[in-house]
Amino acid sequence: MVYANIVLSNPVNTGLQPVKTSCLVDSGSVFLCIPPHIASQLQIQNLETRPVTLADGSVRSVPYAGPVKVNFSDRSCFVGALIMGTEVLLAAVPMEDMDLVVEPKFLRLSVKSDIPRYRV
Repeated sequence: MVYANIVLSNPVNTGLQPVKTSCLVDSGSVFLCIPPHIASQLQIQNLETRPVTLADGSVRSVPYAGPVKVNFSDRSCFVGALIMGTEVLLAAVPMEDMDLVVEPKFLRLSVKSDIPRYRV
């Protein structure tokens, strides 16, 4: 299991304090997931409810909210987030947007440095 320190903020309400947090990094998941207490702190807007398939195969409907600004190292992105769970989960969509990779050998999240940042 890989954990990383990230900063989450509300880009619409810049007067709110950003949230510095540790997150579970999961390249097998798709969307950023944040627990309800962090969504409340960031005062992010619920946009809709989405069905999600959990690791055990069960399906639940959960709130999808945003936007959320995610910062890691010198990278940032803007994404929506599923509101669920008890810890922050950084998944494939924000990782790809920020050109991040998981280094399993070192149990860390890193910035890709061998390719240009933006590909068209």
